[in-house]
Amino acid sequence: MLDDDVPAEGLPEVLARRFLTTDAARPEKVERWHAKGRRTARENIADLVDAGSLVEYGRFVTPAQEYRRDLADLVVEAPADGIIGGTATIDGRPCAVLSYDYLVMAGTQGMRGHRKSDRLIELAGRMRLPTVFFTEGGGGRPGDTDIPLVSALDVGSFALWGELQGVVPRIAVVSGRCFAGNAVIAGCADLRIATPDANLGMAGPAMIAGGGLGEFAPEEIGPVADQAPNGVLDVLVDDEEHAVGVVRHVLSLLAGPAGRSAPADADALRTALPDNDREGFDVRPVVEALADPESVLWLREAFAPELVTAFARIDGLPVGIVANQSTQLAGALTTGASTKAADFLDLCERWRLPVVSLVDTPGFMVGPEAERTGLVREASRMVTAGARLTVPLVGVVLRRGYGLGAQAMLGGSTHRPHLTVAWPGAHLGAMGLEGAVRLAMAHELAEMPEDEREEAVAKHTADLRQHAKALNVARVFEIDDVIDPAETPAVIAATLRAAAS
Repeated sequence: MLDDDVPAEGLPEVLARRFLTTDAARPEKVERWHAKGRRTARENIADLVDAGSLVEYGRFVTPAQEYRRDLADLVVEAPADGIIGGTATIDGRPCAVLSYDYLVMAGTQGMRGHRKSDRLIELAGRMRLPTVFFTEGGGGRPGDTDIPLVSALDVGSFALWGELQGVVPRIAVVSGRCFAGNAVIAGCADLRIATPDANLGMAGPAMIAGGGLGEFAPEEIGPVADQAPNGVLDVLVDDEEHAVGVVRHVLSLLAGPAGRSAPADADALRTALPDNDREGFDVRPVVEALADPESVLWLREAFAPELVTAFARIDGLPVGIVANQSTQLAGALTTGASTKAADFLDLCERWRLPVVSLVDTPGFMVGPEAERTGLVREASRMVTAGARLTVPLVGVVLRRGYGLGAQAMLGGSTHRPHLTVAWPGAHLGAMGLEGAVRLAMAHELAEMPEDEREEAVAKHTADLRQHAKALNVARVFEIDDVIDPAETPAVIAATLRAAAS
């Protein structure tokens, strides 16, 4: 007979070693970390995943440093080789989660830790698991002596992680110092969420100094103040708790439709635009009015603010939203805006999110200065990204849809989206209306007395406005319909449901 009071052989040792991998085994380190307002790697994971759902891989791994340190010291001071990971569920949905542990050698990447990340990344692809990676850490670790190494350039983690693009969603959470290899893991992710104290750089202070480039404090290298405006970071959050909430929100959108809903006040869309159609207005309240309450998540807000991108739900359906922001450069599509749009459309394609495009643009930015920024390359990339979409696309011309820029917002053509509609006050044209008049009548205007020219331009522009108004564009079937703005959420949802049937 088996005696239930007698533990299985070896179990006490296993349980004792398991305890040494927990936060409870290092109270002083945890207390100091908490004093900085930070959470441990295990606390972040515990907050993110469903209770009891984590199946951990490699918890007993130790750093490859037994030639220079006692094994007992490594077991106690460097649990899990500084990287925690496994499979779990988040709100009942399977996922993979990994986190470097900054309390172990500053979250650096050890050789056995790389083997662990290789294993989990490969499994995430094989099991088709959305993957969340907390990437804080100092990059590669030079002190692992047990494994014969020269360059260690054959490490597989980076290639394996990169290969997951388009296979599973990858979300990185960046807090504190994230340098070198850790930064590459973050940078290769589909979405980067960062706390205010994040520093993200391809090298940390030691590598910069070693390259003879000067002495810098970690806080001087890639702070949020630099990495948000340049487009590296997608979502800025208040702290790690907020970051976990954003991860949950994104994964819930990727899980598909939720219960049908309705915007808080669709009728407000009828008065959302200023009476003066040359006046800039903030498009974000329009997005909020279209979307289900509390569903909008803004992306890359500080980068190319002349274009707005967001995730949201409309009538319960998850969507990506791209919109021109006329308060910035009149909503013209700059090089940065084109990059932002192309990246966003590619992301929606990979994540299988339908796209809603809200158009109010005079077109692409023009002029020698704009061209010096590589506009042709990025504008064309935006057109290509839209044309290659296989997810549903719905276009709504809010006010102005002019030139190639408007076409780019609509996948390359007004007939490329599953549905293209306009609001009643919208105008569409091959270019800005006044500019079109001045170009078409250049010879006639040159022959007029100077005091008559502007009057002639105003008259012909007014005539062209009548010709370019949305109802006339719909009359010749260059767009599909002109709708009451209050109908917009219902029309979008109906189209997306038809496209999914």
